[in-house]
Amino acid sequence: MKMMILGIASAVVLSGLSASGAAKESGTAYAKDALMPYVESGELPGAISVFYNNGVQETVCVGYADVAAGRKITMDDVYMQCSQTKGFCGVTVAKLVEEGRIALDDPVSKYLPEFRELWILRSNTNGVKTLVKAKNQLTVRMCLNHTGGFPFEICAKQGYAKGGGWSGGAPLRQAAMIAAASPILFEPGTRAQYSNTGIDIGAAVVEVVTGMKWEDYLKKTVLEPLGMNSTSFKPTDEQLKTQVEMYDCVAGKKAKYRLQNNWQQRPYNGEHVFASAGAGLWTTAGDQLKFYKMLMNLGLGENGARILKEETVKSILAVSTRPAGLGGYSLGLSAPETDGENAWFGHGGAWGTNCQVNYHRRQLKLWAVQLNGSPRPWDKARAAAAEKFFAAKIDNSGTDAYTGRMK
Repeated sequence: MKMMILGIASAVVLSGLSASGAAKESGTAYAKDALMPYVESGELPGAISVFYNNGVQETVCVGYADVAAGRKITMDDVYMQCSQTKGFCGVTVAKLVEEGRIALDDPVSKYLPEFRELWILRSNTNGVKTLVKAKNQLTVRMCLNHTGGFPFEICAKQGYAKGGGWSGGAPLRQAAMIAAASPILFEPGTRAQYSNTGIDIGAAVVEVVTGMKWEDYLKKTVLEPLGMNSTSFKPTDEQLKTQVEMYDCVAGKKAKYRLQNNWQQRPYNGEHVFASAGAGLWTTAGDQLKFYKMLMNLGLGENGARILKEETVKSILAVSTRPAGLGGYSLGLSAPETDGENAWFGHGGAWGTNCQVNYHRRQLKLWAVQLNGSPRPWDKARAAAAEKFFAAKIDNSGTDAYTGRMK
């Protein structure tokens, strides 16, 4: 079925490059049709879905950012993207690798001396811990792909989660020092263990190399060039008026409002908030789309800003950097062990957000919600809607979106 095109977004001419990010709206409603029954029942308070296929885009906002207030959800509402923050750290490290300022297989101790000696927790019996000295050197690569042996969070943040969380507890450099002084779980590089801690250590390396706070370097080299003006670790009071509120999933019933989650508590811009590269970054669907379209287009932003070289994205972000057999993960991003035409990479977040891209096909799937728990029966319906969208014959005549990636 040929997709009807309702309108063409105006193309942007940038420095003579044919690299506009403007997309035709598809005129389809696959996601809306799939999701509305759950919105009408109240099981799904509100959601944003974006499907993008080679210049043609279906943008769907259904339901509410705040059910009680009757405030409808929009692309400009701020929300927590949680672990999707990891991909932003991956991009900052990739930039420094590209510039020759960091090598992925550099020992972390080259930048953070406290990591010269690490101890592995061999056993913990009746409160007696047995430690053995690690033989393998911890590398930058291991920190970014979750093979460093670190727990999910350092002890300071685990305790602080009762009154704070990902954006609380300790500055990045301090978090790294605590991690270095604590036992790790296994020999670095031999297993995979999902860990905010390792990502935070990678961000601390960025701070040492650049002489800047990681969040400032991120803003200067990624967020500002891409025009991501609504993305930060401390949303303003004005921005929080548009917050996508949080809800708990309830089987077969209306979702239940939740004031906050222990991992990230109000006030969201208070003095307790520290940047964490493992989680904690706030954004909007409109901003997040800019970041992932940049990855989809191999380092080129929809506004023409070059963030990374094509080969950098292909070699260390779009494909796994782990040893074979340990699963797919690159630098702060879920990625396939082997790249190819059907390979997608991206990341999800704890409250249900997710974005995946395929640079070979120039395709993208973005999902934004703020939900705790399960069940989530709409996920299967949404996946079926995506299949319909990507299977449909597209008419992208008149677009010049990403028609040739510029070096």
